[in-house]
Amino acid sequence: MNRPQHHSAARSIALIGMPGVGKSTVGVLLAKQLGLRFVDTDLSIQARCGTTLQAFMNSHGYQALREQEQQVLLDEDFSGAVVATGGSAVYSDAGMARLAEQAVLVWLQLPSAALQERLGNFAERGIASAPGADLEALIAERTPLYRRWIERSDGVTIPCNGLDAERVCAAIAAALA
Repeated sequence: MNRPQHHSAARSIALIGMPGVGKSTVGVLLAKQLGLRFVDTDLSIQARCGTTLQAFMNSHGYQALREQEQQVLLDEDFSGAVVATGGSAVYSDAGMARLAEQAVLVWLQLPSAALQERLGNFAERGIASAPGADLEALIAERTPLYRRWIERSDGVTIPCNGLDAERVCAAIAAALA
């Protein structure tokens, strides 16, 4: 796919990756640096549902949370923005296709040990996963989906291990330059 305008400065940037990788933290910083709006799809879901992701999931189940996430991906305006997606955004083909049309996809990666350290109690993080799924199972399930969307959209992968948010932003800026 040869799209020379792909990495233009005016194009939105969508951060994808596992929960705890730093999408929201990096997203706020990157939006500030680039003079773009910041959109956090998890916050959009919470605003729609009137409750936290965990409370919504406890009441309605993880599949209902994924459906809410898909609706946000299909409905929100992502133009001129850095978008921090929920870790499970990649389960929605329709939502991801729309996001990839509007934004450069950037996959933030961390090894499982670093994610485990950042996440602490996985069960209370509002993560849209099947009951009983552990972090390793979730990583194994989602990694091929993240990879597929990066390859399909000509996106960028940023290894974040050992980098603070500022250095991750610098790595993204360099990759998109």
